[in-house]
Formats: sequence, C-alpha cells, structure tokens
Amino acid sequence: MNHLFVDNLTVIDFAYLDPSRGLVGESWIADVVLGGELDDQGMVFDFSLVKRTIKRVIDERVDHRLVIPRGYQGLHWNEETPDTFLWDLAGGGRIEHRSPDEAVVWLSSDRVLPSAVAALLEKELKAVLPANVTTVEISLREDVIEGAYYHYVHGLKKHLGNCQRIAHGHRSPIRIDRNGHRDYDLERRWAKLWQDIYVGTEEDVTRRYVGEDGFAYITFEYEANQGEFALTLPESRVYMLATDTTVELIAAHIADELKAEFPEDEIRVKAYEGVGKGAIAARV
Repeated sequence: MNHLFVDNLTVIDFAYLDPSRGLVGESWIADVVLGGELDDQGMVFDFSLVKRTIKRVIDERVDHRLVIPRGYQGLHWNEETPDTFLWDLAGGGRIEHRSPDEAVVWLSSDRVLPSAVAALLEKELKAVLPANVTTVEISLREDVIEGAYYHYVHGLKKHLGNCQRIAHGHRSPIRIDRNGHRDYDLERRWAKLWQDIYVGTEEDVTRRYVGEDGFAYITFEYEANQGEFALTLPESRVYMLATDTTVELIAAHIADELKAEFPEDEIRVKAYEGVGKGAIAARV
C-alpha cells in the first residue's frame, strides 16, 4: 500500500460541550494520511484536490460548529423542538442552545475527544474519495503554545459567514507587552480570567434571571442570515463586552482595560483567534 500525507491541512475552530468545563472553545490542527493504490497518474490522490475535497469536508462538517456528545446523560431535548437542547452541567447549572441544524454536529460518544471527532471525519471522507483510496487517517491536535492561552466561545451575528453561529470558539494565545517588555504575569491573569469563557455582547442579551436551581443566568438571542440563534448559560461562565466580540474588539478591550490599570504605561496586546491569526491593539 502507498501512503500520502498532508500535515497542517487546516485548523478547525469550534466549540464543544463538556460536563464539567461547560461550553469550551477549541482549535485543532488537522493532519491527514491517505492510503491506497496508485491511480493512472501514479498518485494515491492529487495534491491539488486535497484542499478542494478533504479540507472542504473537514471544514464543512466541524469548523465553526458546536459539537454535542449525544451519549452524555445530562443532555435533554424534545422531538417537537429538535433545534433546542438543554445540557445539565456536572457541577450544577445548565446550558440551553437553539440554532439551525448546520450550526451543530452530533457525536456518538459521551465526551468530545479528538479521536471521536477524527473517526466521524474519516467516515465522511471515505464516502467522497476515489475507490483507490482505501484508508483515511485524520489526526487532530492542539497547537503547541509557549505561554498563556485561553479557551473562549462567542458568536458574531453581523458576520455573513459561519462566525455568526452563536456557539463557536477558539483556543487562543495572548501576548501582552508593557513598556516594550513582555509581561507574562498579565498574560497569565487574562488567561485565567478567560478560561473556558463565553464572551458575550450586551446588545444580544434578552434576559437575566435567577433559575429555580439558584443559579444566575444570561440569555443571548439574535437573528442572522442563517437563522435564529439563542443561548442561555450561567452568568459565572460569561464575560461581557459593551461591543461586539470580534478579535479586533477583544484586543482593543483588553488593551483599554490594561491602559486604565496602568495609565502611565505603553500597552500592546496581541490577541489570537485560534492558530496563527488575530489582532493587535496598542495604547500609548
């Protein structure tokens, strides 16, 4: 058997539900290995088709979606409203989510693990690849980050693409320079503050209330061109912005907060949105 590999084929930015951590933003790098017989061109699969076919399937199936482990016992939904589900958290509290079908992906397991998501993608790819490709191996891995990082989830209702989905996310490094020198303590502080956080905007809040379980909740709702979205989660798992939550505005917010704390200092914030991209904000 012959093998073809493509490392760093794509980055999947998505969110998933975890019994303890709640709503988690994640970024996984996808590596692919194809095995099979050589075709008439002497290839297992044409490299020029890799991104056109394989990357497209991976991106369309998982990227910018909420991954839901169907086997978790704390999951509840009603067949009459299949676009809505309720998720009981292990430590108390709950998360409620409503969206069009294309904003979620259901996983046949009780937890979201790279191996389970990879198995789903491998099955999808086998159905669209030519017959000479007999094996598909997907490896999903986190980027190696030197320094502080956080997992955050958000939704951008004004975005015309898939970022409008109310629960997608990223695993993101952050770099903070203060007076021209990197400040690791401030980076760690913000990473801790935004550990497994939902970054919401006041404009999307439709309700704040205390549930029968004693937890304070926030509900976000909006309509975008893909449909209607709604998300309710414990207030303790939310960080609110007065603006929208694009990475440009996130970087600006952090820079503004630090400038207010250190008014005499020069602040530079490099906030990532997943792997290898993001925004820079400076305050002098």
